[in-house]
Amino acid sequence: KSLLVSTLQDLFEGRRELFKGLDIEDKWDWETTYPVIKISFGGGTARNLESMQRIVGSVLRSSQAHLGVECAHPEHGGVCFQELIEAVYRKTGQKAVILVDEYDKFIVDNLDQIEVAKQGREVLRDLYSVIKDSDAYIKFAFLTGVSKFSKMSVFSGLNNLKDISLDERYATICGYTEKDLDTIFAAHLEGADRDEVRRWYNGYNFLGEKVYNPFDVLLFIDSGQQFDNYWFASGTPNFLITLIQQNNYYIPRLDNLKVSKSLIDSSDIENIQLEPILFQAGYLTISEVEQAARGGLQFILDFPNKEVQLSFSDVIIDYLTNHQNQRADFQDELYLQLQEIDLPGFEQTLKSLFAAIPYNNYVNNTISNFEGYYASVIYAYLASLG
Repeated sequence: KSLLVSTLQDLFEGRRELFKGLDIEDKWDWETTYPVIKISFGGGTARNLESMQRIVGSVLRSSQAHLGVECAHPEHGGVCFQELIEAVYRKTGQKAVILVDEYDKFIVDNLDQIEVAKQGREVLRDLYSVIKDSDAYIKFAFLTGVSKFSKMSVFSGLNNLKDISLDERYATICGYTEKDLDTIFAAHLEGADRDEVRRWYNGYNFLGEKVYNPFDVLLFIDSGQQFDNYWFASGTPNFLITLIQQNNYYIPRLDNLKVSKSLIDSSDIENIQLEPILFQAGYLTISEVEQAARGGLQFILDFPNKEVQLSFSDVIIDYLTNHQNQRADFQDELYLQLQEIDLPGFEQTLKSLFAAIPYNNYVNNTISNFEGYYASVIYAYLASLG
């Protein structure tokens, strides 16, 4: 998503040299350029109101320096943003392009402290409401992030946004298609087991053609075609573990999960649910679309590919059992015992892995009070075997 935002910036700023020989070169008006206000919250983590306000101030100062204008009221985020939009219009005679990356950062980083997440929502709402009020000075606006919070929740008053998350026309905009691998990457993938590449890194579905995770494909090539969990290893989903913990979530429910379109369509801070967050963050994807009996669509969600299934299961195992040092040994034993149909050995390994869960893991973890805890442990271990 960040690369897409940077690409849009370079297009609107008319940097034709970056697109020489590419498909868009003869389809874009390079003579007309626009002032681009880029707001990216992808850097540091803000865990309180003061740090959020400080980051907003820093981001807006960066835009002022880039565009050569100044806010009269830099201490007020929304006011400064509006001044910035109008100032660049007066300076250049062209409407501004607004690009926002990680629009939801202050909320997602604080899902474990809901009151702070609500403060983050207010900071962001103050900023984004300016886009609606400054419509006459804006050529184009594009916002992207991890989660999808309802328009009323974050974008109060900004009712002219069009959500393209599940629009078939944009289904492949951030991923690599099978054709891309057959053509652009053909030389780099020579000798690779393409079926296995597909199993590991393809599978993301935004109601169009399925796409590969581009981060994985590039690192798979760069590492000499070694299969590994490149994308998943780039960031531990701590906020997901927090949600599982808070809701005593029954992990086996993740297997072919049926949800309504409205459930994965948006999130609400006051009622955070795990399923839409898992979908929006890329840990689950749409495997099937069905017509619901009562009307409307419902989706069956599943892990997109082998990388996510194995890696996510490992994270769940470590959270449930504290088995970080023993997990691989238990997984190897279970795999071999199932492969050899050694059911007595399989039973003994299950007993051993439960016996190896530290006592304080039960004491500090309310999920262990539920019968589903034990089913969740077994499910996670079996899912981690692929």
